[in-house]
Amino acid sequence: MSVAVLIPTYRRNDALANAVRSVLVQTCLPDEIIVVDNDPQGGARETAEQLSINAATRIVYVHEPRPGVSNARNAGFTRTDARFIAQLDDDETADPHWLESLLSARESLDVPIVFGPVVSQVSSDVIGAVRSAYMQRLYSRLGASNDQVIETPHGCGNALFDRSGLDLPDPVFDLAANEIGGEDDLLFARLKAKGARFGWAANARVFEHVQAPRQSWFKLFERSFAYGQGPTQACASAHPANWAGVAFWMMVGAAQLSMFGLAAPVARLVSAKAAAACLDRAAQGLGKLVWVETLSPRLYGASAA
Repeated sequence: MSVAVLIPTYRRNDALANAVRSVLVQTCLPDEIIVVDNDPQGGARETAEQLSINAATRIVYVHEPRPGVSNARNAGFTRTDARFIAQLDDDETADPHWLESLLSARESLDVPIVFGPVVSQVSSDVIGAVRSAYMQRLYSRLGASNDQVIETPHGCGNALFDRSGLDLPDPVFDLAANEIGGEDDLLFARLKAKGARFGWAANARVFEHVQAPRQSWFKLFERSFAYGQGPTQACASAHPANWAGVAFWMMVGAAQLSMFGLAAPVARLVSAKAAAACLDRAAQGLGKLVWVETLSPRLYGASAA
């Protein structure tokens, strides 16, 4: 059995170092850690080289100078021959039992893709109760308290792939998502259509450290809007295009925008969490309604730089 941990990174050297160090103290060490540097200047090379000194497992530095989230992930998949690839984002740190829990769940559930919980690290004392609740909602991924087969896939940040059980496309991640994101949603939708099954590893926790630039209201609404665009864009980009699905999701979006937008002020009287949920759903509704790619936020790649 060969296991690799893939960490794409873009100009977050301190966060990258914390992510790699959390992998180096796993109860089940991977055979290698693949650090894919998506900075055209190769700014993470020195950090990766320093971390590799006397490391408990091999650290491989890969420079992918073409900006884009799909480019970075594809470069990592190309670089390793490992059967199992665990994905960790550069702003995440893993619980010491993370990798062991992912592999255990994959074996017991007999599924080729497993996801685990993501717990965001934010402080309401600094940013206020509603925005803190919004960030917890947006950047956390919680689920059942036990390992189980699930119907709906999640995102790549904290996921394990068993390549022997998957018919992966080439390239794995769609290059059209390089700047707008959603490359994982597109991949998992295509794999699900081919019959792929998904699992949940309840104890495979990672912690997402939300840095200051992503804590602004604009960035929060922008990300919710982009998430909302996903279902409609997936229908529009299908082969052939699913225009009935596009119409359905646009109607859902219009209903979400009006209902949750109007409910947000009242929800604040109930709790910060309720208000945050309404704001998130309203922004996602707008995304479903206004789904054209020319209006998609450029969250990654050259535009983000």
